Amino acid sequence: MLKNLIYITLLLISFNALSQENGRKIDYENDRQYRDEEKYPGALVMSKVSNQVHFTHQGIEVWCNNAVFYESDNFFKAYGEVRMKQGDTVSMNSDYAEYNGNTQFAFASGTVKMERPQTTLETDTLFFDRIKQEAYYRSGGKVTDTASVLTSTIGRYYFEEDKYTFLSNVKITNPDYVVNSDHIDFYSESGHAYLYGPSTIEGEESTVYCERGFYDTRGDTGYFVKNSKIDYDNRTVLGDSLFFDRNKSFASATNNIQVIDTANNSKVTGHYAEVFREKDSVIITKWPVASSLQDQDSVFIHSDTLLVTGKPENRKLRGFYDVRMYKSDMSGKSDSIFVNQQDGITKLININPGENSATSVKRNPVLWSGLNQMTGDTIQLISNKETEKLDSLRVFNNAFLINKDSIDGYNQIKGQILIGLFEENELYKVDIDKNTETLYYSRTEDKDLIGINKTLSSRIEVYFKERQIEDVYYYQAVDGNLKPEEQVLESNRTLQGFNWRGDERLEKKQDLFKGKEPPELVKIQGIPLPEQIDDFFDEREDGDMLLNENSRLRPQDLKDKARDSIPSVPAIPQGIQEDPATFNSLKSEQEESTKEKDTVTNPKASLKIE
Repeated sequence: MLKNLIYITLLLISFNALSQENGRKIDYENDRQYRDEEKYPGALVMSKVSNQVHFTHQGIEVWCNNAVFYESDNFFKAYGEVRMKQGDTVSMNSDYAEYNGNTQFAFASGTVKMERPQTTLETDTLFFDRIKQEAYYRSGGKVTDTASVLTSTIGRYYFEEDKYTFLSNVKITNPDYVVNSDHIDFYSESGHAYLYGPSTIEGEESTVYCERGFYDTRGDTGYFVKNSKIDYDNRTVLGDSLFFDRNKSFASATNNIQVIDTANNSKVTGHYAEVFREKDSVIITKWPVASSLQDQDSVFIHSDTLLVTGKPENRKLRGFYDVRMYKSDMSGKSDSIFVNQQDGITKLININPGENSATSVKRNPVLWSGLNQMTGDTIQLISNKETEKLDSLRVFNNAFLINKDSIDGYNQIKGQILIGLFEENELYKVDIDKNTETLYYSRTEDKDLIGINKTLSSRIEVYFKERQIEDVYYYQAVDGNLKPEEQVLESNRTLQGFNWRGDERLEKKQDLFKGKEPPELVKIQGIPLPEQIDDFFDEREDGDMLLNENSRLRPQDLKDKARDSIPSVPAIPQGIQEDPATFNSLKSEQEESTKEKDTVTNPKASLKIE
């Protein structure tokens, strides 16, 4: 009993091993076959009559018109209208293919087309590793997606991830844009593309550049984090990170941003910006600074929020809350600011006039030019559009000019309207109209004080030289007197509304942020570096060759290369498919040979039953 059990167990083990071995062998079907030991030693040569030659092996099927099958090596070459199918998700057509059943490694050449549910790959040479579930080309390929066409010199497809890695001369062509890159990882199911190395996304109205980025090729949105910028017609946006939405013509930039206006020689910096291309508008927050070139000198404007609108020929800048302006020879502050570049007008405004608190006073527009301070409800600066030099200024309502005396005290002029004129960007004349009042320190040419002059009139003209008051002219209804200094009390040495704000004056560019805490920058969400790409042609652990020694490829062909096309498709085996007589003769020989084999392997076949 034990002996029989051992025998049955050994029989089952042998049967199971035989089944596993048979499972590894390539099965085939064909209409006709023959052997030609001279041309194809050890191989079966197969041809199509009505049906294509058909191979199956562990989930893969191959059809072709002609084949050379090395059965003992589990290897075949397929010729003519080759079709390869793996499951329901992968199908491939080619002119020629080879397959090694031992290593499950395939190679196709000629006009190769591999189709997946979302993409179609076309190339002239394709390698397919079924163990890794990866396909690879290095001779240039084209992948057609539902939304785009992707081309590259080298490409690798990962079946399990449904992912392509494209290398060298990578290009995505879409009706709305073209992407060029050195390296793109593309996920077929989602249409997501990860860009590495110098990359551009060029559309009709914008060009994006980055060295690491993400782009949704179907949703037309992107995120870029390394040396990234967006170029519009006359505007460039840069930042540590950029977001781009082509559908909404929208972009945003975060941390260390720059918005450069090439048409107007101006730039806005900050740490967050939003760009609306169709509206020609940009909003910048977190320490925004607008700078422009004016008569070879830069003008800087800072506020809590800056808004730039309008076409290049009619740009307008608006700044809101705690506005600070700096130029090498002039500075100013206000609650809000408006700049019309086309008209050359800059307005300093308090949008909450009428208040009398300490905070409100600091909101009132103030302008410093040399030792002169001008305040009022609204201050306008007008530039010559041709020369870009300051032409004039206007102060409306509650105009107050304070000039710090060269030695002591303050010269003061007040009225309803102040008009100042500039020459070579220096204030040289001021007219003050309506209910004017002055307090002036009169001095000799040697700067000796004569007395303090306090005068009322309808209009006053003041002339400056080297930023100091040189002459004062009073017009209409003059009422005033000159008193020695000792006869003027300290309390009477200022006019009503006097407010010297010299401690707020900006003396250098860095004063734009004086007294302000730096903004807390958001942490940029990075894009991971690409995974290390291993050599595609690595040998199996058991030492099996990827392709059989009868392959038309040489060992040196199975190496990763910068670019390489396998030589043209070999000639289809000749003879059997063109000579019916030869085919019939070979068929008879094979039938006789089969009978002889049956007689030897099955002795019962030779017994005659009487």
